[in-house]
Amino acid sequence: MSVTNNFIQNDRQEALYRKVERIAERIKARKQQADREASLPIENVVDLQKEKYLSLTLPKEYGGEELSLYEFLLMQEKLAEGDGATALSVGWHLGVLKELSDDNLWNAEQFDYIAKEVGQHQKLINRCATEPATGSPTRGGIPETTAVLDGEEYIINGRKTFATMALVLDYYIVTAYVKEKDAVGSILIPKEAEGVHVEKTWDTLGMRGTGSDDLLLENVRVPKDNLVELNDKPKKPGPKGWLLHIPACYLGIALAARRDVIQFAKEFQPNSLNKPIAEVEHVRNKIGEIDLKLLQARYFLYSVADKWDNYPEQRAQLMKELGAVKLVATNTANEVVDLAMRVVGGRGLSKNMPFEQYYRDVRAGLHNPPMDDMVLGLLAKEALS
Repeated sequence: MSVTNNFIQNDRQEALYRKVERIAERIKARKQQADREASLPIENVVDLQKEKYLSLTLPKEYGGEELSLYEFLLMQEKLAEGDGATALSVGWHLGVLKELSDDNLWNAEQFDYIAKEVGQHQKLINRCATEPATGSPTRGGIPETTAVLDGEEYIINGRKTFATMALVLDYYIVTAYVKEKDAVGSILIPKEAEGVHVEKTWDTLGMRGTGSDDLLLENVRVPKDNLVELNDKPKKPGPKGWLLHIPACYLGIALAARRDVIQFAKEFQPNSLNKPIAEVEHVRNKIGEIDLKLLQARYFLYSVADKWDNYPEQRAQLMKELGAVKLVATNTANEVVDLAMRVVGGRGLSKNMPFEQYYRDVRAGLHNPPMDDMVLGLLAKEALS
């Protein structure tokens, strides 16, 4: 089986794949623009909306496709071949919707509202949880953002960092310390609410096109019913299959690097050779190593997704597999792009070629949750217990 085989299992997946293939080709043309401007191009959002991509993980009664985890990853991986930053961005949106739908985190009225907004109007949402002082929410810090009840409204004040797609989101799901509940909650805030500001702070090495700027909330007022989640009792974090959109994205970037380096190797013939470098043994070995690494990582990714979908009663036991997939896939993506750069040589560092952006973008995967140290710690704990 070729490494580029898309693990398509049936006609439904074939149709879904063709949809995302069209979008990936269009957003690929704006990849450098997104990287240069450090923001998600609004044209990419429009392309996703036209194909009704933003509602794919919703239940069918809301106009969605009820994507399985396997299907979700299949599409996200392909989208990332077009532009990894756009894929990672919309992966958060689709993943949040999948989590809300699958886990019933909101009451029926709240979910019905946001599901109709996405299903009928292709609105864009994301969670905003990270803060300057607390870092990643996976580390357990209490947010400094506050929500104070004033009559029938909450007044929210705070700053969120790494707010992916901040400028183009329609709704923010903001974590805050809810004072009268003495608990951490999540509050749904529409972008047009007075006091909502986006500060252009995103100036990073890789994944620049996610536009993960700072979200500022200054005396923002929303109805108290917009408190959609409340963590009033400490609970052990459970497995979140939808987070596999992260490794799927980075493997998509690695697949794009594979595609481009093979084309380069077939076409490039220095005047010191009488054949393209694709026929040189050490180049062929590197391309073979690329395919071996991708086969290993992708089979791991899709086998775990398949297990998640087909054996729901076993999901509670999949924490270590989910973390291990992320670790393996993101590290593999870095290794694959590095190999591609070695084939291309010094010209791969040029902005006129796609490889330097792949090289920068895959680095970001190492800093997405769960972190390598947490995964290795979990694996060690299980092994030694």
